[in-house]
Amino acid sequence: MTLELIALSLTAPGTEDPLFAPLSLVVAPGEVVCVMGPSGIGKSSLLAHIGGHLSRSFTVQGEVRLDGQDVTALPAEKRGIGMLFQQAHLFPHLSVGDNLAFGLSPKLRGKSARRAAVCEALDQAGLSGMEDRDPATLSGGQRTRAALMRTLLAQPRAILIDEPFAALDTGLRAEIRSFVLDHIRARNIPALMVSHDESDAKAAARTVTLRR
Repeated sequence: MTLELIALSLTAPGTEDPLFAPLSLVVAPGEVVCVMGPSGIGKSSLLAHIGGHLSRSFTVQGEVRLDGQDVTALPAEKRGIGMLFQQAHLFPHLSVGDNLAFGLSPKLRGKSARRAAVCEALDQAGLSGMEDRDPATLSGGQRTRAALMRTLLAQPRAILIDEPFAALDTGLRAEIRSFVLDHIRARNIPALMVSHDESDAKAAARTVTLRR
């Protein structure tokens, strides 16, 4: 699966000039590309548009393609693009296990099969035996690992990463970054990662800088 951006630009409501110069980019299967640029240039808006979550008040030029298919006009739920945010979004009213189960494909049927998939994902994340835990009891690193596994269980065609390591302690950041990027690469999923951190850029395959 390849993620491709073709002459993509965004113009915020009430403005005339695009946030950044038209961006054309091909992200190969298993490749992680880091997107950098000054604050306010539209890095998070770029991810929101690719994922299908950008406000319709923006003016958009260009295309988003997945494996050659133009998905620009598709709703978010039809694109099959996963997202990881700076604050790991786990549903507070669900257990850790139920949070992961929420991401499972409906094609996986049977209670035992779905439970086995969740248990395997928790084991891969170093969270074995935590399926009944309240998400509020997890550390920041544990929450990030759980959020990643939920995203992967949905079998995304691409993954967008919006500064998910920024809130972590410096000593933990490198460990969790390696965990996340290694799992994405192992599954051959193309990924775009927005960051201000040079160490994130160094961990990626390459870096793209947005410019006015």
